[in-house]
Amino acid sequence: MAKQSHRDVILSKGMEVMHRQGYNGTSVRDIVRAAGVPQGSFTNHFASKEVFALEALDLYYARSCKMMRETLDNEALSPLGRIRAYVEVYRSLFRQRGCQHGCLCGNFAAEASDQSEPLRKRNEEIFEDLRRRIVDCLKAAVKAGEVSRPMKYDEVANFIIGGLQGALLLGKSSRSLLPLDQFERILFAQVLR
Repeated sequence: MAKQSHRDVILSKGMEVMHRQGYNGTSVRDIVRAAGVPQGSFTNHFASKEVFALEALDLYYARSCKMMRETLDNEALSPLGRIRAYVEVYRSLFRQRGCQHGCLCGNFAAEASDQSEPLRKRNEEIFEDLRRRIVDCLKAAVKAGEVSRPMKYDEVANFIIGGLQGALLLGKSSRSLLPLDQFERILFAQVLR
């Protein structure tokens, strides 16, 4: 296996640090320390912490796209089963992390959107892609008869995204899976019945 470049190591390890500590709570020094490289290596590859954060967000999103292909885009599952699988992956990861960290996109949306227009715009694009995938599942669920009543697909998709992100935020605050459990129960028992 080929050795990772300093740039790849900085990006991967730095993304993990930002996911744990947040955008504002992470310094360039924290990133290079986690990567085990000299500080000059960071400035050789990234013009600023904001540029780094954009690339870290893209790396996180690329990994999320793989997960979305396995859940939301997986036509081997029923349409509502795809949404349930997507929520369950977040629940499982959140549990593994001790009810900490949440979703990097959600964290950046809450923390950095007012400080960085490029980060806000990139997050908006990512959430739009997620919304489109959920809308596709919702339309398929109605067509398959899994959901019996008509709905405004975009609004319900936004509700699912906002509800999941909010549950992760509340779960981080309480170090508990309860908000995710409640979100999932209400989503499937009341919203998507």
